[in-house]
Amino acid sequence: MSETEQNVNADSPLIIIGWREWLSLPDLGVPRIKAKIDTGARSSSLHAYDIEQFEREGCSMVRFKVHPIQRREQLEICCLAEVHDIRSVRTSSGEATDRIVIQTTASWLDQTWTIDLTLADRSQMGFRMLVGREAMRGRMLVDPGRSYFGGRPKRKTQSNNS
Repeated sequence: MSETEQNVNADSPLIIIGWREWLSLPDLGVPRIKAKIDTGARSSSLHAYDIEQFEREGCSMVRFKVHPIQRREQLEICCLAEVHDIRSVRTSSGEATDRIVIQTTASWLDQTWTIDLTLADRSQMGFRMLVGREAMRGRMLVDPGRSYFGGRPKRKTQSNNS
């Protein structure tokens, strides 16, 4: 197995990832979500809907729902997080919008780290999550020609027994 296959770079302690990877967001109860790794984006974003900001014991909180699997709305995960910030984010079309930012943990292979995530409607986008360069800085190198260094989840197969 080559060093690239092992996600190890002898010249750097950084792990190697592909342009898309399956991650988990354990604090939000999201066991897996396919993310686009985007070095052109500063911040990371999560597809969220029914976003409701509220106060709890003097703390700003947000409740929202996530469809973690692309093109599948059957699986719905209800999430709750503390609001970390509200930031103006420039979209890929150049439009500035204010977005709620949460801090949560992301896990990939044996790595777990805290990331800032903006909550946005990404229903029209190809990926439910975008990992920007701030989440990767000092941790990862991106191989743009490869995908799924961490593997793919097994697909459920349908039985042909009628």
